[in-house]
Amino acid sequence: MPPNQITEWKRQLQERAADVFGAGGALSNEPPVDPKPLHAKIGQLALENDSLSGALDKAGLLSANK
Repeated sequence: MPPNQITEWKRQLQERAADVFGAGGALSNEPPVDPKPLHAKIGQLALENDSLSGALDKAGLLSANK
């Protein structure tokens, strides 16, 4: 990596940070996302994963590289 590469990246970020991260507080056209159904789905998948993991472990099919 050329010695001045990081300096160049830093300069580019400073010039374009607003484009990358958005102009402070700009509103999105997308509707807000309700996190409740997402949290419910995460909980459901976690329970299914634990259940399947336990069943595989009981059957001796779960690999040791968990």
